Amino acid sequence: MQTTVLVIGGGATGVGVARDLALRGVDTTLVERGALAAGTTGRSHGVLHSGARYAEADPDDAAACLAENRILRDVAGGCIRETGGYFLQLDGDDPDYFERKRAACEDLGMAVETLSGADLRERVPEASPTVERALVVPDGVVSPARLVVANAHAAREADANIYPQSPVEDIHVDDGAVTRVDVGGRLDATIRADAVVNAAGPWAEACAALAGVSVPMRPTRGVMVAVENPGVDAVLNRCRPPADGDIVVPRADEAVLGTTSVPVDDPDDFERPEAEVERTVEECAAMCPDVDAPVRRTYWGVRPLYAPDEAARGDARGISRGFALLDHADDGEGRRPPGNRASTGDGAAGLYTIVGGKLTTYRRMAEATADRVCDRLGVSAPCRTAERPLPGADDPAELDALLDVFGVDAPAR
Repeated sequence: MQTTVLVIGGGATGVGVARDLALRGVDTTLVERGALAAGTTGRSHGVLHSGARYAEADPDDAAACLAENRILRDVAGGCIRETGGYFLQLDGDDPDYFERKRAACEDLGMAVETLSGADLRERVPEASPTVERALVVPDGVVSPARLVVANAHAAREADANIYPQSPVEDIHVDDGAVTRVDVGGRLDATIRADAVVNAAGPWAEACAALAGVSVPMRPTRGVMVAVENPGVDAVLNRCRPPADGDIVVPRADEAVLGTTSVPVDDPDDFERPEAEVERTVEECAAMCPDVDAPVRRTYWGVRPLYAPDEAARGDARGISRGFALLDHADDGEGRRPPGNRASTGDGAAGLYTIVGGKLTTYRRMAEATADRVCDRLGVSAPCRTAERPLPGADDPAELDALLDVFGVDAPAR
């Protein structure tokens, strides 16, 4: 089997890359070991980040979130609920941190508003009486499942091939360049490709190892706890440095509480301690007491964090949530290309790995990857995904009908 580009991974970034390349006229094939969205994407809390969460600690990443937040509202409306969001300062929280976050958001050009605790409770009656003030930010809620099927359907319409239930078994590198990939499962074929994109999320390190190249990662697990929604209709964030149990996300008749961040060695086999569930509920209840309710369900996601700095690997919360695009060609000098791109000097030309990031920035990650692949292929067609609406942009029911067609596996629908 022959294709120009093979994309490995059927999460938001992988299907985003497939769609972007196919719209540029590149012959593209995507393989996924299980169902689409079965990894990190489908097990996220589904927040459309405004960038406020990262504004004071990582303004570049926050600016990317804000830009993509605005783009996705335009092109993927059928995947998004316009809830808005709040950062809550509770009694005992550091007021200086609140001020730093507000100033950082304003520096990004974000429209923010400060409310007293009483004014917040006028808008969100379920909020705790211990809330002293709140920062209003343009957060939203995105359906990971709808977002993935919208991209997958658009990729197919642009003539990309999408093969779920087709795990990669080996990646062959000959004379310093990737040449072919052995795929099992439903497809069961050897695919020859001019370029291969490793978008396997927390499995990207293991996938890269099949080609004999290195991707230093530190995946971390996080629990999502769903309880009956007591009436919350906006995203609630605790205004403190990121910690366990600091976000409440309204999803239909549920409130999803999150989350923890604990390093794991194997994204397929890790502990799921009940203590993390209990701590998440307890911490979120400090913002919204009524979420301390019987747990309907829990699900766990694993973040694909890129951690090339060994010294930083022990601090799971401190690892950047930005993305990295790795070019595994050996340039002979180990030079670092501009932007987020890095040459690993591994000697597997034509192989690229995209790791890190978050659901909100999936489109930007896909664009950066497609740009780099097209540079190699000599394709001059520009990216069109920031202006071209996704299927179902005005009709969520159209996307829901596609969920079974594509066999999406996403607790966070």
